[in-house]
Amino acid sequence: MTDTTTSPRADGGDALVTAFNAVGADYLFCSSGSEWAPVWESLARRHRDGLPCPRYLDLTHETVAVGMATGYGLVSRRPQGVLLHAAPGLLQGSMAVHGALLAGVPMVVSSSESTTYGDGPGQDPGGQWYRNLSIVGGPHGVATPFTKWSTEAASVHTLPTMVTRAAELAWRAPAGPAYLNVPLEILLEEWDGREAKPLVPPGSTHSSPEEVDPVAQLIREARNPVIVTETAGREAGGFEALVAFAEAWNIPVVEPDSAVCGNFPRTHPLHAGNDIGPWMDEADLILLVNCRAPFYPPSRRPSKAQVVVIDEVPQRPHVVYQVLFADRYLEGNVTNTLRQLAKRAKDLDEAAVAVRRTAQDERHAAEQAAVADAEHRAGAQQQAEGVDPVLVAATLRELLDGAQGIVVDETITHSRVVKRHLRTAAPDSYFYVQGGLGQGIAVALGVKLAAGDRPVVLTIGDGAFAYNPVVPSYDASKAYELPLLIVVFNNRVYKSMNLNHRRFYPDGAAADTGEWLGTDLHRLPRLAQFAEPFGMHTETVDTAQALGPALERALKAVAEGTTAVVDVLVTR
Repeated sequence: MTDTTTSPRADGGDALVTAFNAVGADYLFCSSGSEWAPVWESLARRHRDGLPCPRYLDLTHETVAVGMATGYGLVSRRPQGVLLHAAPGLLQGSMAVHGALLAGVPMVVSSSESTTYGDGPGQDPGGQWYRNLSIVGGPHGVATPFTKWSTEAASVHTLPTMVTRAAELAWRAPAGPAYLNVPLEILLEEWDGREAKPLVPPGSTHSSPEEVDPVAQLIREARNPVIVTETAGREAGGFEALVAFAEAWNIPVVEPDSAVCGNFPRTHPLHAGNDIGPWMDEADLILLVNCRAPFYPPSRRPSKAQVVVIDEVPQRPHVVYQVLFADRYLEGNVTNTLRQLAKRAKDLDEAAVAVRRTAQDERHAAEQAAVADAEHRAGAQQQAEGVDPVLVAATLRELLDGAQGIVVDETITHSRVVKRHLRTAAPDSYFYVQGGLGQGIAVALGVKLAAGDRPVVLTIGDGAFAYNPVVPSYDASKAYELPLLIVVFNNRVYKSMNLNHRRFYPDGAAADTGEWLGTDLHRLPRLAQFAEPFGMHTETVDTAQALGPALERALKAVAEGTTAVVDVLVTR
């Protein structure tokens, strides 16, 4: 801390803005609330006087604010600031905050309460807290289950360093959101100007050679090893390190359905698909690389394989029930650990390597042939109405080829199709939205904010689209010039709900009468129309012949600076 005073009339709003500036926040993502007037005044003074401060984004829904911070953090990997309104705003944004926790995105979320209800000295905070906005135990108690760390800033003089502490905790593994309740009275209180020290990146951790060497020997002795990963690509340099590790040892890589980002090129000969099932009885060594939940059901353990877990924090504190069956742990930074293991790929049994490489080449060739066959059949269909979802994903892949595009995915029924046929092959080129549905547009906007000129595509189901705060998301897209391509896989049904109903009650009353409740979306209008009042490019596609030209026009509109929404009626 320093003893310099920024202004004789500085208050808690200045303290908070100064603190977010010190921790290196590029943005304050704010869904407005009446407690933030001190922050707005501080920003106005800084803008007037040419002083540094984070860029303020004025957003009209809490999910949009948190979701954009999540998307930005997925790419930047640095903590940003999020300002919500009191306990109700925190509750409204809580699903997205929980999604950030699952996605491992660092951020500092703040909202406020009153501690005096107008009966204390100083300015009147307003009766709304006394009547409606306060919550027993304070909002920091509410935030505890879905944040990494949650507390209250009890003094304006400790507020800057509390923000620093929150950002430091949020950034360190496992990264995630930290919450800070800042009472309005603290924001209005006079501040002496002592500033927080600028935030520095976390230090790097390493597994020791004494830990890595025995694992390298296990790999050397294995005849049929496999790598399974969910989030290796989320770590800085993790994508490239995993490729180097797998190539050095010639080990196939499985990205299960639970993988939530691009971890390994899906076009790579060592990519072994998304199903760990065939390996459960065949593998003699399973390397879980950033893989929080590889086995389902959790009791389904490998029949003979030893399990090595490579993960900086393998036991995720926010996962209620987690079973890894680990025989060994390498708990240093994943990128560092993979690099160490790659360097130890020496004295290999070339005959054993050749056998497993041949088997993997056959698997890869079979998968490539299956993908090509599925796409050929999808393109050959002559449906009177509707487009095969395989053709939608394949057409997107062709149009994005060479464009360095980023795909944000909020589909459920079609998520496997999207991953399999988009076949992303570069770091930070695919992200799956975590937590409850209804965040996808905001997360994609945040990704676009961080990605610059790279095109960003959101693939989303019609059910998920209906859960999103669409109007506030479109407002943010237009206000901050963040063009997206939104492709809706529209089957006019909550398909996953319907599938479970059929699975649980195959001979039930609904199967007999056709009364499938909780699933029908035919009553919704065609979804592209919601973008028209914002002057965005819209397309509605009902036939395979119209798909390619519509997507081409939409991508052209995005390149020219406007969000484009393509609502595709799919056949399943």
